[in-house]
Amino acid sequence: MPGYSVVLKRWNFVKFESVLITWILYNTAIYLSLHQSLNLPKQGQPFMKTISSSLVIAGLLLISGCNETTKSDERTEATQSGELTLSTVEEKRNYALGMMISERVLKRYGKIDYQFLLHGISAQHQGEKTLLTLAEAEQVLNEYQKMINDEKFAEVKARGIEFLKANALVEGVTETSSGLQYQVITAADGPKPTAFDTVSVHYRGTLIDGTEFDSSYTRGEPTTFPLNQVIPGWTEGVQLMNVGSKFKFVVPSELGYGERGAGQSIGPFETLVFEVELLEIQ
Repeated sequence: MPGYSVVLKRWNFVKFESVLITWILYNTAIYLSLHQSLNLPKQGQPFMKTISSSLVIAGLLLISGCNETTKSDERTEATQSGELTLSTVEEKRNYALGMMISERVLKRYGKIDYQFLLHGISAQHQGEKTLLTLAEAEQVLNEYQKMINDEKFAEVKARGIEFLKANALVEGVTETSSGLQYQVITAADGPKPTAFDTVSVHYRGTLIDGTEFDSSYTRGEPTTFPLNQVIPGWTEGVQLMNVGSKFKFVVPSELGYGERGAGQSIGPFETLVFEVELLEIQ
């Protein structure tokens, strides 16, 4: 990265312990899988907060738990000559892990310079001076992922912005300082909840193209939740409502699920539309 001038030794794949590499990246793959699964919303609560984490740095933090192994000169020569064979269960396991890691993890990051990859793994594991601190490494990966997301989802973000601009011109629509837009469908004079209340609501959630991703009306029963345990757009919007009222909300992605999205129905940077009926403050 800019600002760093380094001279790295040429790393030999075989001389570096293959078991160490595979277990490190295997744990990373497990971490990423958990990260994705934790983003899946519960049925009936598509607006619940999801858990954000760094993508790969956790794998590096697991290095200290790996055990070093050595390779014989015969195996080293075979690998260098391209005559690697799989003779034992452990060798097959390690090779299989390498294939799965490449397929499920490394492909996310495009072309990989293995010289730098192995240098970082080795230096961190052996307690040598690294070219980045762990905090800097996490920042690099976060910035890289943001750059990829910005490029990949530029069209989605643009559609959301245009939808918000058009909706702001609709009669009766109010936009708050945060960018949340709301429209009163049915007014009422009941009490208003605070952010610390638990409320019961009926709602319908759609994407801006009208695709429905969840509805308590369809399920035939309302949903109850603490108001401070939902996405920011809901926390802010429902506090504007009186019990008995019905509002329409247009929630910008930064007040919804942002770059993470939620499950299979709500992609990253999606602008969301909700119709909400406040039934009760518990």
